[in-house]
Amino acid sequence: MKKMLKFYFKITAFCLLSYSVTAQDSAHALFSYNIHKNIKPYIRNSNAAYEKGNFVLGKTLFDSLVYNHLVGTKFDDFSFKRVHKKRLHLASIKKPVYLLTYSSWCVPAKGEIPALNKLAKTYGKDIQIVVVFWDRRKDMKKIARRFHSQIEVCYADETYNRDCYLVSTLKHTLGIPTTFLIDEGMNVIDIRRGGINLGPKTTYATSFELNYNRFYDGISALIINENTANGRIAKQ
Repeated sequence: MKKMLKFYFKITAFCLLSYSVTAQDSAHALFSYNIHKNIKPYIRNSNAAYEKGNFVLGKTLFDSLVYNHLVGTKFDDFSFKRVHKKRLHLASIKKPVYLLTYSSWCVPAKGEIPALNKLAKTYGKDIQIVVVFWDRRKDMKKIARRFHSQIEVCYADETYNRDCYLVSTLKHTLGIPTTFLIDEGMNVIDIRRGGINLGPKTTYATSFELNYNRFYDGISALIINENTANGRIAKQ
């Protein structure tokens, strides 16, 4: 009886240890863990680079952060508020996600939203476009109406209790605007920061074309990645 109990306790301890290691490994694979672990030295070094006017080094540091620490991580199952619907959980989306972050005070360029709307209409069956504004609900009602119905328009603000960690992880690390390319398995395949800086004299047609090409580049990367993963593109 004593031998059986001793054996039972050993097995139990081994299972608990294995579970703890597995849970720890799973947590370390998350995007949030890796961004918080690596963001402080990145911000310190990039700020120093930009203060010196070294924009090439600043971009190199960003690329290093993304491709050495963030690409390949598992994106967290964040949930976002929607104006007239229940919260959107990213893990509930069963297709690749093109996630953009904005703010209402950062006015999109003319032609930017129409370009995104056209792509949503064309590729909505294959890709889910999610736009997150770092704002409160009262600022979102008019903005949400400008987007195509196939685009999920969401919002988050640190003053909402459930949004604190979300905002600290996405907004207060990489800033706005930032684009996250997330595959069907919630894996990060790329992160792109910034938009297109257009002068006031830029025509609507030019703005539309430039923004359309920028969005399409990311969306096509998601589609190619998904087709490759599913074996629909033959290896060269």
